[in-house]
Amino acid sequence: MDAKTLTPFVEGVDTSYLEGLVGYNSRRAALVIIEVFLERMAKYDLRIVDFSVLSLVTHNPGITSRQLCNTLGILAPNLVGMVNAMEKRTLITRRPHPHDGRAMGLHPTAEGKKMMRDAEKTAAELEMEATSRLSAAERKTLMQLLKKIYK
Repeated sequence: MDAKTLTPFVEGVDTSYLEGLVGYNSRRAALVIIEVFLERMAKYDLRIVDFSVLSLVTHNPGITSRQLCNTLGILAPNLVGMVNAMEKRTLITRRPHPHDGRAMGLHPTAEGKKMMRDAEKTAAELEMEATSRLSAAERKTLMQLLKKIYK
């Protein structure tokens, strides 16, 4: 085989194009946080979506399934199983909605509130660790910029 037909070897990988994409950078940052988030939430037996649902129920007692689906962008059939599982774990309870006879409001139980306080503390600590190279002002700006994309 002569030298001209050899495939060139790449010494250093050029990622400049990818690093110029918002999606690439946000996904890379999310992956770093999500991996550790999943490890730390394992002790609460919470996945990302479970954490989000339970947090919203805790901070919005009486929230309906429809409101949860709209807020989190999830499909109703997917939420039903999560709500049932959380109810079975005695983290939430369903009560008739005071203004809509067809709807049920979701409420955290005392056990659910305690677990959510602990889980949110764990999440906040992780967020601070993951963004430790940012100043408080940079962290605030990053949050504002990300929200401009999805809100």
